[in-house]
Order: sequence, then structure tokens, then C-alpha cells
Amino acid sequence: MNQRSRAIVAAVLLPVISVVAGFVVAGLAVALSGSDPFQSFYALFQGAFLNPRALPGFRAGLFNIGAEGQFYIGALFGVFIGYSLHGLPAIVHVLLALLAGILGGFLWAAVPGILKARFGAHEVITTIMLNYVAFALVNFLINNGPMVDKASSAPRTPYVDPAAQLPILISGTRLHAGLILGLIAIPAVWFLLDRTTIGFRIRTVGFSPTAARAAGISVAWTILATMGISGGLAGLAGANEVLGVSHYMPPSFSTGYGFDAIAVALLARSNPWAMLPAALLFGALSSGSRFMQFQTQVSADVISVVEATVIMFIAAPVLFQWIFRLRRAPAPPVKIASETEGAAL
Repeated sequence: MNQRSRAIVAAVLLPVISVVAGFVVAGLAVALSGSDPFQSFYALFQGAFLNPRALPGFRAGLFNIGAEGQFYIGALFGVFIGYSLHGLPAIVHVLLALLAGILGGFLWAAVPGILKARFGAHEVITTIMLNYVAFALVNFLINNGPMVDKASSAPRTPYVDPAAQLPILISGTRLHAGLILGLIAIPAVWFLLDRTTIGFRIRTVGFSPTAARAAGISVAWTILATMGISGGLAGLAGANEVLGVSHYMPPSFSTGYGFDAIAVALLARSNPWAMLPAALLFGALSSGSRFMQFQTQVSADVISVVEATVIMFIAAPVLFQWIFRLRRAPAPPVKIASETEGAAL
């Protein structure tokens, strides 16, 4: 077996072994709670794959932990365009609202991008901090701020105009046209990363900022572009959520999709084509766990343990490999951007 074949086998076997191990440990937790693990996991499987109302929606060297905040801001921008404009053709209204969501996520992610490129601030810290800023901002604007629907007894934005709502693909389900956007995003991101100049720059900077700078690539602008693209995709997902599912935005909009995206990316090893099965797996776990709670006597706390255990076993081996490679890689320069690049920003 050559090296390429071994790499392919390892890439396939590792996730499978991780999933099996996760379910074994989770099954022990279910058994200790006094429930039948086989019956419980059968209900989980039913909810994930056999229940027609449980179809899950698809929602450079940088570690963007701020996707949840960017998701929030994208949803905020999208819902604003959705409810504030009227009389537009549906295709135009939907497109404007989605572009607004992309813009919101891009702008929110650009802030840690600038801080990283100009001052060398670590993106993990700044994106986590901006998550809480996004939550507080949304809470203020929708609770008692200018975006609250005064005709509603509960704090929320007005409903988006019907022309801005994403159409339902299958009647009787919540499966909407956002699925198509998600499927389009996979080859689009692959093409961007593997077949364009900006993608080459992103990969080069991720491999070695020093080598990229020596080759004449602006590390600062590449970091900013990378964070912006990442945030734009998260913002698009947020706009999809409000335009396709809820059609309004409450002040507490915690979906966890931004955090799930980190585990999905780890499981997919940042390969756009592998994102689809990884996202399907996480969507199936989420949808199946809710069905499992309705169909069995397993408590919500135990189901949360099951979900967390399976996710931990799935993501941990890939995360350990990523950390191991990071430790073996040559240390990057302390200052990410040169003085000239920083001044240009």
C-alpha cells in the first residue's frame, strides 16, 4: 500500500472509529441512567434519517472562534433588509437580504482580522470577545432598541416581508432553499481556495507567513481577506436562518451553529468537499437527539451527554492531529504584519 492509499484509509477509518467509540461510551451513559441504549439509539437513528419532519438544514492558519457572533450579525443585517423593504420582486428582495447577511458577517470578522494583521492580536481571543459583543448588541437592538416590533407581546423584530422569505422545498417540512445555497457554497469555496490567486495566497500564508512575505504576498491583507470571507459565510448562514426558518429574529438567538461549525471543520479537515457529510452527521445528531427524547424515557441531560460524547470522540482525534502538526511546525514570526503592511491598513 503506497503512502497516498494509507492516507486515504486513515482519513476514512479515523472518523469511523471515532464515531463508533463515541457511541459506545455514550451507550454506557444511557445504560447507567437506567434506559435501553439500543432502543435509545434506534430512536436517534429514526429522528435523524427516517422521520420526514427531521430533515436537517445545512447551514490560512487562522482559528475563527467568532462564527457564532458573525452568524448573529449576519442574521441581524439580513432580517433588517427583510422587514424594512417592501414591494420588491422576491428574487431581488431575497438576494439583497442574503447579501446584507454576508456583509454583516464580513464586517464583524474584519475587526479581528485587522487586529491580527496590524497588532498581532490572537484571533481566538478577539473573536471570542466579539461573540459576546454581538450577543449584547443584538439583545439591545431587539429588546428595547429600534428593531423591536412594538406590536408584538414578546421582544422580537418584525416579520420579514413575504417576498424575502426563502421558499420551502418540501411541503410539510422546514427544508428551505438555503439548502441549495449551502450546496453551492461547497464547490464555490473549493474553487476559491484551490483555483484562484487569493486561495493560493491564503494557503501560502497558512503554511508559512515568512515564506509568503518573502514571495511578495501581503500577509496583512491576506489575513484580513481570510477572516472576512470566513465571516461572510457565517453571516450568510445567519441570514438563511431568519429568512428560511423563523422569519423574524428574537433577542436571544443562540443556535450554536457557529460553534458546531468549528467541530464540522475539524472533522472535515478543512476540506470543502468533506464539509457536507460532516455537517450532515452533526445535523443528524441534533435532529435525532430531539426525536430520541420524545420517543424514550431518556432525560434531556443524558441526551446532552450522548451528543457531547459523540462530538468529543469525533472532533478530538482530528484536533490532536492539528495541534501536533502545529507544534512540529516552525514558529511563526512574533509580528504577523510588517510595519509597511500595517501602515497600509
